[in-house]
Amino acid sequence: MRILLLSLAATSLDAVNSALAGQGYEIAADSGLTVDEVLALSPEVLVTEATPSDLSCCGLISQLKSQPDTGPSLKVLMIVHGGALDRARALDLGTDDVISFPFDAVEFAARIRTQFRERKPQEELKTMLKYAVQRERYADIAVESLSAGTVSKRRFWLIAALFALCAVAFVAAVFVGISTRRSRKDALQLRAEIARLNNSLQPQNDLLRRAEQARGSLDANSRSAAATRDSLKAQSEDLRKKVAASDGADSDSLKQQLLETQNRLSLLEKEDKIAETVVRKYGPSVCMLHVVVEFLDKQTGKPLQVAVDATGKPQVDDKGMAQLDVGGSGPHLQIDAFGTGFLAGPKGTILTNHHVAEPWWHDDELKGLLDQGVEPYVLSYETYFPEKSTALRAKLGRISSEADVATLKLEASPPDRAELLELDDRREASVTGEAVVLMGYPTGVEGILARAGSDVVRRIASGAQDVSQVMSQIASQQLIRPTTTQGHIGDVLQDKIVYDAATTSGGSGGPLFNRSGKVIGINFAILKGFGGSNLAVPVRFAKELLR
Repeated sequence: MRILLLSLAATSLDAVNSALAGQGYEIAADSGLTVDEVLALSPEVLVTEATPSDLSCCGLISQLKSQPDTGPSLKVLMIVHGGALDRARALDLGTDDVISFPFDAVEFAARIRTQFRERKPQEELKTMLKYAVQRERYADIAVESLSAGTVSKRRFWLIAALFALCAVAFVAAVFVGISTRRSRKDALQLRAEIARLNNSLQPQNDLLRRAEQARGSLDANSRSAAATRDSLKAQSEDLRKKVAASDGADSDSLKQQLLETQNRLSLLEKEDKIAETVVRKYGPSVCMLHVVVEFLDKQTGKPLQVAVDATGKPQVDDKGMAQLDVGGSGPHLQIDAFGTGFLAGPKGTILTNHHVAEPWWHDDELKGLLDQGVEPYVLSYETYFPEKSTALRAKLGRISSEADVATLKLEASPPDRAELLELDDRREASVTGEAVVLMGYPTGVEGILARAGSDVVRRIASGAQDVSQVMSQIASQQLIRPTTTQGHIGDVLQDKIVYDAATTSGGSGGPLFNRSGKVIGINFAILKGFGGSNLAVPVRFAKELLR
């Protein structure tokens, strides 16, 4: 959940940061931005400020709200230094909410949460309208593009890289209808809306566009961290000047503010050094996992296939449903799933999530298919370590019956520089409010390509024929390296750790480090509707599997 604090006075900025601290928001602070610069940061909620002597923000708000793509969904909260008349004027200018300064921190945080709640149905409606408009067009594309391909699936934590020359398509919702009055071939239908394939049937230039978007997101995160640091430095310098010029009753208050600001800046710099140490020491031990899943028809014992006609094109009925087959000539139905794992035990033992090791586990989208006599199985596990030019094969180890944790066993020796990560399940190792570092592969392949650069993406896109070849080329160019984000623990519960270090799809299974550089949890979920917070399984559940 991204918030942009735009052109706030030092006192207002400090009050806003204090009100939103520890709630998991991705916050950027800046001033004097143009419309294009604001849009480039992709904020979901914009907090700005107006004073009677400076109403320059008003024109910017009008321009932002008039943008056809982002205007309706961008929520604007304005801070004013006045009463009812000033608040009414701000609402007339098009803001979604307004609050007078000084404000109560609890009330301000509640108003921010309200803006995110009101934004959600608008975004869902926009997505539904987009699918409705594109359905017919993508149905035509699907018929041409699915020939000789495999069908993959996209989950919120697993993202597959798909290319024009690759006939890979994934399905966002799977439902199978079995009817005893119809033939076996007709009964096995993949109930997937063709319009939902729009994220997988991407030509090469569209993949490049998505990689650029991912790069923009990475850059925005970097700018956000830098903006916070720069803001604290500027605030510290401003307070220093005020302290030097003050000789009255405000002197003690200003000195206290200066001390608090300097402490925050010192803490931030210390946390940066901790993250650098963790990356340098343990980065080579955190791997990207590629899991390929296929399905068996229990009745015949044969794998499910995409039904094709005499010319080899997939069969799609008049309702836009791709059909499945058993014993035909079409390609096997496959799912390419991505996640994160890390070296944590002897003989090449890797820790990850149960839902990464078995992607169908607790998956509502696949439940309809599995309930109709279909059995999933993993065709292969491949692990990609940083600085390793080829994949290492693995096999399933153990699965926890208590939590979303599993182990894999490497079939070959781990890379030389990879060392075992130390786990710490002591109660005092996980403390609310303490800094944490998260490592993993959020956004999967797209995130790696975003960091690689456009030229590299073009070469890979033009030379890869399937997902495995994409991964092979990425590894051969030694582009595999985990992303590192920082945050703080929001709460420590019996079966989970709540924290706010940013992550997304593909980050499942990543290690969560404390200040001492020891793993205290395994990332497994994003806590929706709660300020972008994430959840990790405490490592005590993992230790049971390593015994």
